[in-house]
Amino acid sequence: MKTIQFDNKKIAPSKVVCVGRNYVEHIEELGNEMPENMVIFNKPNSAISSTLRYFDPACRFEGELCLLIMGGRIAGLGLGLDLTHADIQNRQKIKGLPWERAKAFDGSAVLSAFVPFEGNLEAVRFELIRNGVLAQHADYTLMMYKPHEILEEISSFMTLDDGDIIMTGTPKGVNTYEKEDLFEMKLFENDSIIMEGLWHADA
Repeated sequence: MKTIQFDNKKIAPSKVVCVGRNYVEHIEELGNEMPENMVIFNKPNSAISSTLRYFDPACRFEGELCLLIMGGRIAGLGLGLDLTHADIQNRQKIKGLPWERAKAFDGSAVLSAFVPFEGNLEAVRFELIRNGVLAQHADYTLMMYKPHEILEEISSFMTLDDGDIIMTGTPKGVNTYEKEDLFEMKLFENDSIIMEGLWHADA
């Protein structure tokens, strides 16, 4: 089982639950329809990775705020890259087929360590810097569905086991990436950095 670090302990999530189309400007940049309901899909434990692999020229990065669930509540926060085979996803969408081939492949959930969090989620924001240039940023106000709303919706039909991860969606700025690209993510509460993630593609 793949593991993540939480409060200096190793935890094996049973799954990663992902929210799609949670930022209006990201929906618009990809030309997608505005969803009537929350878009949710899963990545298996085998998708989890602490390192970033370069797959192919069509593979896209999507930076996201991640929630760690313990006892049915948000116990910790982390950062992640949701990797997508964009060419495969586009073909699947045209045919009305599921996204697993494009979204749930091994190594597609690149996750940082997680830190305990008891603060104000409304004050949380993140930045994703690629090769020294700001590529994505997001805060609470930009999310269509807020963290506790996401948790409530998922829990209404799916059991979240202790250690499961929720990836809350990506803002505008998604793109393909190259081998040797350097990604830095910073998670803030107000202006204080509470954790960071660093990935060097196939370094």
